[in-house]
Amino acid sequence: MKYLGRLNPHDPFYAYLQEQIFPQLHTGQQLRQFRVFQFPASNEVFLYEETHSQQKVIGKFFNRIGKDPQQAWKLAHNEWQHMHMLRDLGLKTERLYIPQPLGISRDMNSVLIEEYCPGQSLSSVIEESIEHNDAKLLYARLTDLAYFLAKLHNWTARSETVRFDAHFAYFDKIMERLQRRHRISARQTGELYHYRERWQQMGSMWADRQVLIHGDATPSNFLFAAHRRTIAIDLERMQFADRAYDLGMIAGEIKHHFMRTTHHGEHAEPFIGHFLWEYSTHFPDRHAAFASITERIPFYMGMTLLRIARNSWLDWRYSQALVHEAIHILRR
Repeated sequence: MKYLGRLNPHDPFYAYLQEQIFPQLHTGQQLRQFRVFQFPASNEVFLYEETHSQQKVIGKFFNRIGKDPQQAWKLAHNEWQHMHMLRDLGLKTERLYIPQPLGISRDMNSVLIEEYCPGQSLSSVIEESIEHNDAKLLYARLTDLAYFLAKLHNWTARSETVRFDAHFAYFDKIMERLQRRHRISARQTGELYHYRERWQQMGSMWADRQVLIHGDATPSNFLFAAHRRTIAIDLERMQFADRAYDLGMIAGEIKHHFMRTTHHGEHAEPFIGHFLWEYSTHFPDRHAAFASITERIPFYMGMTLLRIARNSWLDWRYSQALVHEAIHILRR
C-alpha cells in the first residue's frame, strides 16, 4: 500500500471517522490522528489507521470524477445491503467471512466504510504457488474457496431458473471494448457471436436454479486468513444468476495466471478440475453436480478470458493469446 499522509482534522471525513465509525470498534481510547494508505491499482479504496490504537478500517469511495452520482450511490448501497444480508445468513464464522459494514454516506462521495480484514489474496496464492512450485498451497486454498462459494450459492438458491441471456449485455460490452481497442477481428467477432447462439440453444444453460453469485469473482476479491478463513470483498455486483458464472470466472482467472506466468495454460487444468470437484462435494450427488457444472463452465470461462483481454495494460500479443484461447473454449 502507498502511504499518503495523515487525514486533515478539518476534513469532514475526519469527524465522520472519529464520531461515527471508530467508536464502533470499541477501542476504549482517545482518537488522535488517522494515517491514510491507498491500495495498489485502486483510485477509490483506502485504509485509515488510527495512530494511537492502530485500529484500521477500509473506505471505499464509489463516486469518482466522471461517474454518475446516482449509479455510484446505487453500487454503494447494493454492497452495503449485501454485506448485511450475507452476515445475517451466517457468513461471519471462523471459516466463512464477510467484513462488517460500519457506515455508508452518500454525501461523502458515496463512501462505504467496512472492517479491515487482512489476508492473502487468491492472486498472491497463485503467484506464490507457481513461483515456488507449491501445488499443495493452491490446492488447499481452492478447496477453501470452493467451500465458501458452495455455501453462498446453496444457502441463497431460489425456485426460479436461470436467465442465461441476462449476461448477453455484458458480453456485448466486452466485445465492443475489444473492437474499440482493435484487439479482435471482424472474423473473430462473428465467430464468437455464432458460438454464443449455440450456447443459448443448450437447455442446460437455462436449467439450474438461480443463486446469489458474487458477480465479480476475481482472485483479488477473495482473501485467505488464519484458521482456513475465506473472506469475500467487493460485493456491489452481486446478483441472482447461474452459479457457474462465479465458478467460470475463477476458472478463467486461474487459466489467465498460468498463461501469463508460465506460458502453458494447460498447467492450470488440474487446479481448475480440483476446484470444481471440491465444489461438487457439497451436493447430494457429487458426480451429477460436477457433470452439470462442467457442462456450463466453458461459456463463462471464455467470457472471462475475453474480459481480461480487453484491458489496456496488457500487451497486444498476450491479449491475442487470450482471445484465441477464449474462442477455443467457446467452440465446443
